[in-house]
Amino acid sequence: MEYQALLFCFILSIVITPLVKKIAIKIGATDQPNDRKVHKIMMPRLGGLAIFISFAGGFLIFFPESSYAWPVLVGATIIIITGVLDDLRELSAKVKLGGQLVAAVIVVIGGVQVEFINLPFGGEIQFGYFSIPITILWIVGITNAINLIDGLDGLAAGVSAIALLTISGMAITMGNVFVVFAGLMMLGSTLGFLIYNFYPAKIFMGDTGALFLGFMISVLSLLGFKNVTLFSFIIPVIILGVPISDTIFAIVRRMVNRKPLSAPDKSHLHHCLINLGYTHPETVLVIYAMSALFSLAAVIFSQATLFGAVIVLSVLLFLVELVVEMTGLVGQNYRPILNLIRDYKPRR
Repeated sequence: MEYQALLFCFILSIVITPLVKKIAIKIGATDQPNDRKVHKIMMPRLGGLAIFISFAGGFLIFFPESSYAWPVLVGATIIIITGVLDDLRELSAKVKLGGQLVAAVIVVIGGVQVEFINLPFGGEIQFGYFSIPITILWIVGITNAINLIDGLDGLAAGVSAIALLTISGMAITMGNVFVVFAGLMMLGSTLGFLIYNFYPAKIFMGDTGALFLGFMISVLSLLGFKNVTLFSFIIPVIILGVPISDTIFAIVRRMVNRKPLSAPDKSHLHHCLINLGYTHPETVLVIYAMSALFSLAAVIFSQATLFGAVIVLSVLLFLVELVVEMTGLVGQNYRPILNLIRDYKPRR
């Protein structure tokens, strides 16, 4: 049944996306080229609306029974409204953040919370009242992480699809029916849209799609791995390693350069790869490969012993350092600061 839901959403997305493209052009939801953007011609955005409609259609038809179903759908609708308004009128960063917070609070009220984690050597850590801000911070953080990597044709959609495939696959092994259904329906909707969004793109997903994908990935990863062991809690972080690391470097970069956190720049991972000489599609495929590697590492991590988990984490940290050094992702202005942190040894 879940694979039928995936196929239904995939076909529905293929059918709906061209219609959404026509609507976007008609109402003026277009993305104009400038010196910061890669595309050279006017492009319709709002493509995320096709992903949402496809997912919502599958959701209402196959409706996976769960107490989380309606809170997630209502929260997603608020995210979509926020994204559509931003694609039409370019909302301020505060208004967009407000919409994300409202959506996050709704799913938290609906029961999506990380209340505790079990420690590997016995006992557990109860988050108590901190479970609410921790959950909201995760949802808002991942929502914006996907939005930040949406800089090339097919990039955010492809990375999201890899994350959704991994989350859904691991949910199958754990018997989490709701996450399996929702994850596969999101996967089908995203892949159907990706047909029109991969280079050369015919439509952009816009903030409508980037925010929606980020929101759903953050919620599904929480539902799939909440209230489990300390190491299992790391799994969604590994799955989303590429957007999370890119976001962390962006935050550090803007803080050091004394710019607002919402200020755009051309120093993200995909910009750095293009500056190294990779073509547009080559850059996207390289980042796909990196995302797939992180997802594979997450699967191995989930099955590994404590010693194996430490090895996996060490290899991943080495790879992140390697990418940073090769691409210049962190920038020369504050590389000495990061080197100082990396080499710091506390006094005994």
